[in-house]
Amino acid sequence: MSPELAVEIGRLEKMTVDQLVAKYEVTFGEVCRSRHKRYLIRRIAWRMQAKVEGGLSDRARKTANRLAATSDARQTPPRDMSVFEKRPKPKSTKTKEPVVDPRLPPPGNWIERQYKGRMISVLVLERGFEFSGKWYRSLSAIANEVCGTNYNGFEFFKLGKKPPKGKS
Repeated sequence: MSPELAVEIGRLEKMTVDQLVAKYEVTFGEVCRSRHKRYLIRRIAWRMQAKVEGGLSDRARKTANRLAATSDARQTPPRDMSVFEKRPKPKSTKTKEPVVDPRLPPPGNWIERQYKGRMISVLVLERGFEFSGKWYRSLSAIANEVCGTNYNGFEFFKLGKKPPKGKS
């Protein structure tokens, strides 16, 4: 990596989230859907390096897009929504309402905790949580990954005790 590129990437660390979002939109030519500072820095730095040092070949990019569009393990929906039209419709039209724990903030909010000098930021979703760009079913799964041992997610994030049954 050239020294000029390293300096330019170093400047990203000092930018605010709003500045990073604007830089992301200019760099990628699309609307930014994230407000996660670390994610934005990594994506922008990757793109800057790819422009200077060369990115994927056209053949590799086409293969990756083809594989990602048909994969069942996606993090975000594909840009080409026709992939979903080919799949069979679900048989049941009934959907279960998700059970929401009263200790959790509403979907779209962040839960943060300092752990061993590292800020752990988790986005609350309608069903589950997002941490480091991956989806998790429970806070305990995230706590286990961070700590490397079994840990109650609500205790790890200091969200209090569960209220007794019958009381809310």
